[in-house]
Amino acid sequence: MSRSGQRGVGRNGGRRRHRRSRVNSEINVTPLVDVMLVLLIVFMVAAPLLSVGVPIDLPKTDAKALPSQQEPLTISVDAAGKVFLQDEEVLMENLIAKLVAVSDTGYDERIFLRGDENSDYGAVMKVMARINAAGFSNLNLVTDPINQ
Repeated sequence: MSRSGQRGVGRNGGRRRHRRSRVNSEINVTPLVDVMLVLLIVFMVAAPLLSVGVPIDLPKTDAKALPSQQEPLTISVDAAGKVFLQDEEVLMENLIAKLVAVSDTGYDERIFLRGDENSDYGAVMKVMARINAAGFSNLNLVTDPINQ
């Protein structure tokens, strides 16, 4: 008998041994980098959308009052929803025109908005929105300290 008739029979009793490839122990970081870049882009796009609201300068509770050359304008909303500029009652339609006429420094004028504790939240927000829409950016909300 010739060896050609016995295919695959060798020294190992007919079984061929294949060399196993070595296990690759390197870490593939490409998928991790891809995921991190996608997350970075998502957060970069979403971050500006998280800051919602009217941009105003709120007074700090622990800060001392800054010395000022001039008195800020005060707008008050009482419990009945009436709007006052300084001590004078003003109609909502005339509020911005009077603010522009009274402000010395233009749209950079410091404005304090005081809302009565029992006033309608919507009334105070309408006044604040109207002031902000007119271009006044230095708007502060005034509250009393807790210990009084």
